Amino acid sequence: MNSNFARKLHVWRLLALPLILAGCSGSTWNDPYPAADAERNILYSSFAERPKHLDPVQSYSSNEIVFTAQIYEPPLQYHYLKRPYTLIPGVAEAIPAPYFLDTKGRRLPAATAARDIAFTVYEIHIKRGVLYQPHPAFARDAAGRHLYHTLSDGELAARNVLADFTETSTRELKAQDFEYQIKRLAHPRLHSPIVGLMNEYIVGLKEYTETLKAANDGLVKRGERDAWIDLTKYPLSGVEVVDDYTYRIKLKGSYPQFQYWLAMPFFAPVPVEVDRFFGQPGMAKKNLTLDWYPVGTGPYMLTQNNPNRQMVLERNPNFRGEAYPSEGEAGDAAAGLLADAGKRMPFIDKLVFTLEKEGIPRWNKFLQGYYDNSGISSDTFDQAVRFGVEGEAAVSDSMREKNIQLSTSVAVSTFYMGFNMLDPVVGGGADPASRERARKLRQAISIAVDYEEYISIFQNGRGIPAQSPLPPGIFGFHDGAAGINPVVYDWVNGGQRRKPVEAAKKLLGEAGYPNGIDAKTGVPLVLYFDVTARGAEAKSILEWYQRQFEKINVQLQVRPTDYNRFQDKIRKGNAQIFEWGWHADYPDPENFLFLLHGPQSKVKTAGENASNYASPEFDRLFEEMKNMPNSAQRQEIIDRAVDTLRRDAPWLWGYHPKDFVLFHTWYHNLKPNKIAYNTVKYQRIDNAQRAERRRAWNTPQWWPFALLIGVLAAFAAPAVVSWRRRESGTARGTARA
Repeated sequence: MNSNFARKLHVWRLLALPLILAGCSGSTWNDPYPAADAERNILYSSFAERPKHLDPVQSYSSNEIVFTAQIYEPPLQYHYLKRPYTLIPGVAEAIPAPYFLDTKGRRLPAATAARDIAFTVYEIHIKRGVLYQPHPAFARDAAGRHLYHTLSDGELAARNVLADFTETSTRELKAQDFEYQIKRLAHPRLHSPIVGLMNEYIVGLKEYTETLKAANDGLVKRGERDAWIDLTKYPLSGVEVVDDYTYRIKLKGSYPQFQYWLAMPFFAPVPVEVDRFFGQPGMAKKNLTLDWYPVGTGPYMLTQNNPNRQMVLERNPNFRGEAYPSEGEAGDAAAGLLADAGKRMPFIDKLVFTLEKEGIPRWNKFLQGYYDNSGISSDTFDQAVRFGVEGEAAVSDSMREKNIQLSTSVAVSTFYMGFNMLDPVVGGGADPASRERARKLRQAISIAVDYEEYISIFQNGRGIPAQSPLPPGIFGFHDGAAGINPVVYDWVNGGQRRKPVEAAKKLLGEAGYPNGIDAKTGVPLVLYFDVTARGAEAKSILEWYQRQFEKINVQLQVRPTDYNRFQDKIRKGNAQIFEWGWHADYPDPENFLFLLHGPQSKVKTAGENASNYASPEFDRLFEEMKNMPNSAQRQEIIDRAVDTLRRDAPWLWGYHPKDFVLFHTWYHNLKPNKIAYNTVKYQRIDNAQRAERRRAWNTPQWWPFALLIGVLAAFAAPAVVSWRRRESGTARGTARA
């Protein structure tokens, strides 16, 4: 065969090969996952930023707890369906009822006032038969010795990942494991973000922190910087192990919010064997640490940690199982959220999280069915969501065609614009008359800055204007007419209405700035707004803020800076006006109102009161309220405290963001929970339906390829005819010869 013709024939075969393969396989070419996993019970999601810490003593970021909450089990957890958020047992047998002691250790009545309580004791009983995930830290030889706790340099050199330790085992959860984790809060090499707070409450923890620091300093001096510190050799007076299934935590004074900390991974168990295993010299250099390979008793365990590509969790074979809840809120049954009531969890076998730094590729994969749920960016909002005549959100027609569903919920968060109360202009200083003028200035600005408009323009309607620091879902929050801020809003025809700009201008004049001019100096009023926002979208937001101030003829000078410099300004009280936010650590009003508690001033005490607001009236009410159980009396105190804040206006209360999540019809039992993160165990995937939809949505369109082949054939035909004539002529000439 002529070599040129052979090459052409080979090209045609290559062009036709995809058509042949597609017809034979029936699979989709763009599937990013292995074909063998097509119909497996796997949840597919993504993450945008690599987790820094997976050790429960250090981890405190939302992008980390997505993983740690599926692995670790603290004593308590939150009910998946109930609102307001309700604590229920995790690995504890029951919610512990604290008891109180006086200074001599004598029991006090349950109704004792907080000021008379010297100590609070939580006695926690844990469930029996709870097992850890399989792990080499528990592996033993025939004589009962741990296989991998005293590795030589040579033995460690041959092991670079956890899978290199071939032998694994488990053991039962014990009360000592909770004690050990609390001790780890004070470890000088771990730098737990909550140790400062817990030093103030857990008896003996502050002294224990100093003890461990001294022990570590001694190792450093001896040249044993990386040597393991055996915390079992150092007793902690505030934690007592009663027996294998009971332990006690002793706190200073009264601190009822401590029960919420018992639902956080900080107080999940860590066995001494695991700490000993990972604490061997040389382990950290290979990322063989608890920060990289978490170990827990939860429904899932981390089997692949490649934060630059993919994180994979798989079902813990030792997990005891839990029953799906059989009750929830009104409407949960109708929404199908109780269809699995009583069934054994978890339902999903494997969780695959893929790194997606860009929003558009992640969005396209969701539309193709390769991610099971998705948030909605500003770029894709109009494609995904439509608002009805009553303002209700629903999916767009294109989403509805794919049976994509929408879940909305108000986050337990608040974003606000704060005034630095130490600033003489917006804070007023020490003079009562100056403070009153500054208060009217802040009230005027509160009316002028239209957060309804902000939410509409920049949040795509995803939020509600805040009336105080308290978001919905937190005890103390009021809805409707009882919940509006009367300084900023009127209640008109069954709804809230922002006061007119004229009301703001009137207050501005009373503050000494008629028409935005300082009455004393005749100089226009200029205020300064410190921000970290940059870029095109930030520019439009900042210009919007300036227009809001211009409505009352006040000039707003924006001072952008990097986050480190911004934090430094806030710490030193050098910012005049700033923007910040807060997300609840736990669902209690104390966790929001403390942001304005005078003794927690950012400048004076390095606390979280970034406005440096100080009001004797509010501080007294806060101190009275903070350690009370929820009750009508507590609600009444909160109402008075909130009224004080509204009158003083140390913040523009801003807004509470609303989260919009899209999910496919095969993804069941999805209900947003803004406090709990251990929620995957409740969710279920109909993997057969998903596989069918993926095939339907990703069937290759071959007609463009076929058209290309036809065009190429048309162009090639004359050449083929010419070649055949030439070959025929050559053959005849050869025959005559």
